[in-house]
Amino acid sequence: MVTQAAMASEPPAASAKPLSTAEAAGDSGAALVAKLGTARTAGSWTGRDGRPVVAVTDSGAAEAVRRAGAEAKVVSHSMNELKSATATLRSAPRVAGTAWAVDYRTNRVVVEADSTVSAGDWSRMTQVATGIGGFVHMERTKGTFTTRLNGAQPILSTGGRCSAGYNVTNGQSDFILTAGHCGPSGSIWFADNQGDQQLGKTVSSTFPGNDFSLVQYNSGKAGEGAGVVAIGGGKGVRITGVADAKVGQRVFRSGSTSGLHDGQVTGLNATVNYPEGTVTGLIQTNVCAEPGDSGGPLFSDGIALGVTSGGSGDCTTGGTTFFQPLTKALAALNVRLLVSAQNAGGAQNPSSAPSAAPAQGAAPSAATPGSSAPVTGTAQGQTLLARLTDTRNVGPGLLVIAGSLIALVATRYIRAEQDRRAYQRYYSATWG
Repeated sequence: MVTQAAMASEPPAASAKPLSTAEAAGDSGAALVAKLGTARTAGSWTGRDGRPVVAVTDSGAAEAVRRAGAEAKVVSHSMNELKSATATLRSAPRVAGTAWAVDYRTNRVVVEADSTVSAGDWSRMTQVATGIGGFVHMERTKGTFTTRLNGAQPILSTGGRCSAGYNVTNGQSDFILTAGHCGPSGSIWFADNQGDQQLGKTVSSTFPGNDFSLVQYNSGKAGEGAGVVAIGGGKGVRITGVADAKVGQRVFRSGSTSGLHDGQVTGLNATVNYPEGTVTGLIQTNVCAEPGDSGGPLFSDGIALGVTSGGSGDCTTGGTTFFQPLTKALAALNVRLLVSAQNAGGAQNPSSAPSAAPAQGAAPSAATPGSSAPVTGTAQGQTLLARLTDTRNVGPGLLVIAGSLIALVATRYIRAEQDRRAYQRYYSATWG
């Protein structure tokens, strides 16, 4: 992920993680849906208390859900009906600037149209929705649905600036997994604006339909720090596994244009009609993104979930962003995620495998970006300002220079960090 050049001594060891989703303790919402069937259920999501909530269509299914320790919500329409509705929408004439997804929590299919959709197209889509049933909800959204070229750690080609999402391997060579719309097979990528540091070449790209691609490193190896993703401010998050996203899960996204932002998963299996073509099976969120954030990683509690595809809005007014699920991309490309196998600096429970909690979806108030561990020591290779902003070093010694310009700058920096993304100081790994 173009992180190895930024890593100093003693980076986290990286290992290959076989493709799998995190295993939940007990019956997760997804397991209950699979057990009861799509004719009696309509999806699951994470409740405010962190427990899985399962939508069911009859009292017998509701009782089975409660016996398993989950919350049941009785709804009118099964997943079979909801999927039939989305299939009808897909079979209608394609309209660029539209998107739809199943909203599990409201038991509806929500269809969105951006500002580029004409009144005539809107009217025709409304007629299709009306023909399906009252559980298909139509709404206009601000901005336009576009792919978000650029991203977290920038990689550049003649086609534009994009993002390195995650480092992956096929056991022989290492690759960057990023968005497919970033460039077709054969694209040459560089790590600098001048084109002096050639990084690699796109060897596989899928877009539209799906949105993922592989960039093979020129050296064949990702190098040190392969299991860390950048989140800005010289910091990173250790990635320890991969899982499928859950509706209601709190998630984090990193991009070079807008930095680090968080939000919730609002839908799964979303369809987006970009101007370039239609992409299906996406994760829908209320996390903002802007042009320049494409390909960047989506994660929660150090668990990789997806890469940025596109969306509408911006990080000033808010918006909707869609992500390519990582599990699907790994399976299609036959590669494995490179994860951080070390949890240094006193962080708890070092592990290269996903934990049970992320698989069920963390409670919105409990989710964290990832495991906390310094990547390098502070004795050498670290600036005074970096030491001042490390909360572990705040002590009586700083009081001596509290009136100095350096202390003033450091204090303002810490305050800004606390206001905007305080969790970085607790859960991110500092880069050298």
